Amino acid sequence: MRRRRMPVAAIAAAFTLVTAVPAAAVTTRDEPPAVPAAAVTPAVPAAGVTTADEPVAVPADLAATEVSFRGDGGLTLRGTVLAPKGAGTRRPGMVLVHGAGTGTPRTKLMVEAVEFARRGLAVLVYDKRSEGYSLFHRSYGQLAGDALGAAAALRSQPGVDPAKVGLWGLSEGGWVVPIAASRSADVAFVVLVGANSTHPLRQQAWAVAAGLRKAGVSGPLVERTEPTLYRLLADGDMFPEPYYDPAPTLAKVRQPVLGVWGVHDLLTPPRESPPGFAEAFERGGNRHYTFRFFAGADHAAHLTPDGGVTRLPELAPGYADLVGSWVRDVTSGRPPAASTSGPAPTQETPTFPVPPTAWWESSWMQLAALALFVVAFAGYPVVALVRRLRGTGRAPVSRAARLLSGGGLAAVLGSFGYLMYVVMTGAKLASPGPLLAGRPVAWLALQALTVACVVAAVLTARAWRRERGHLPRGERARLGLLLAGGLVLVPWGLYWGLLLP
Repeated sequence: MRRRRMPVAAIAAAFTLVTAVPAAAVTTRDEPPAVPAAAVTPAVPAAGVTTADEPVAVPADLAATEVSFRGDGGLTLRGTVLAPKGAGTRRPGMVLVHGAGTGTPRTKLMVEAVEFARRGLAVLVYDKRSEGYSLFHRSYGQLAGDALGAAAALRSQPGVDPAKVGLWGLSEGGWVVPIAASRSADVAFVVLVGANSTHPLRQQAWAVAAGLRKAGVSGPLVERTEPTLYRLLADGDMFPEPYYDPAPTLAKVRQPVLGVWGVHDLLTPPRESPPGFAEAFERGGNRHYTFRFFAGADHAAHLTPDGGVTRLPELAPGYADLVGSWVRDVTSGRPPAASTSGPAPTQETPTFPVPPTAWWESSWMQLAALALFVVAFAGYPVVALVRRLRGTGRAPVSRAARLLSGGGLAAVLGSFGYLMYVVMTGAKLASPGPLLAGRPVAWLALQALTVACVVAAVLTARAWRRERGHLPRGERARLGLLLAGGLVLVPWGLYWGLLLP
């Protein structure tokens, strides 16, 4: 699959003058904000343990210890263990696994770490790796290895019962943590928040489409063009782990599982994900799962004042209490029976299939079409300029040829530029610009320009046919190449939705 990165990378490079690389197109970095700095004290380094450059600030009522451990492949990772102050019986422990994002610092999950520690748990939160993890490449298996390394480090901490250490995963961590749990019987339990039971490409395409619809967009841009772009990104190896199927791994998870979803989750399909988890667990014979929905909560089970668009620092009421009591129960030998409770989640539209591309729509074919457009449309005025400089210029066979040349290039580059912008701003609440009858004005302008180019191609073809007997060979070749670009523009425009009503 790595061999396919070049075509789409070349396409993306061609548009870097128009727009930035679509970071949000590949993954949504969606972690909670850091814990407020009020009433905090620096963490105390453990003797003989390598520490981060700056200790993490934590509330004064908790004890904190800086630790380092070996992740997958021997990579050194650093984290902080939070626990209630004071001696006592050995307590359960829980490792927090981040959602998507390269090198996410532990502070992004410090709100959760603090609240869970205040419920009697020893909590390890660590800085996510950046080595081997990027916009275009990552391995859930590798991230699972990091989580298991963190769990081993937490089991070795004083005051932690090594038989009662589990894993908590947010969003992308909902794919990672089950892999780790299926690999090791030492994982005592699993907690998943905002997790997906579908493959990543389907989830992300749905999230961006839902964001567009929430912004009022309808028509081919959201129904055809946006899913098509994601299929191209996956085909060109610019979307990591696109078709990872979590179901086989979930069927191997034997530990008790707590699944938490906010009813206003805009990044995970909250109505479809829990049944997928339940089906996989039941297939594997695991009936010790608890699913809970929280009112007024977003993707990370934080409070949201506007239906999931804005995330507040506070966790949903009762969420931290549930985690604390549920972990105490399962680690005391009282695993729960299968149950689902809480208010019904809000999911206005279902997810949709995002299948792999066929050969004729692959990244290689898209690159070939792009190359043809650039040569055909840009070459026409370049030749005219060279002729003028040489003093050999001639009147165009049709003024429509100029429209086809300039308009065709603008339509192709402008459509990709706009699509990448839409994808970058598509999650939660998109920013498509002014709308007219549910269509972004910018997209309508690109559609109108594409239609004008098709008409110009027809007019140019008529003029070329009428005059071809009087045209020199070079001019016939120049117009033939231009018309080839116009001809390919028709199926290309239909495929990308530019010629659809």
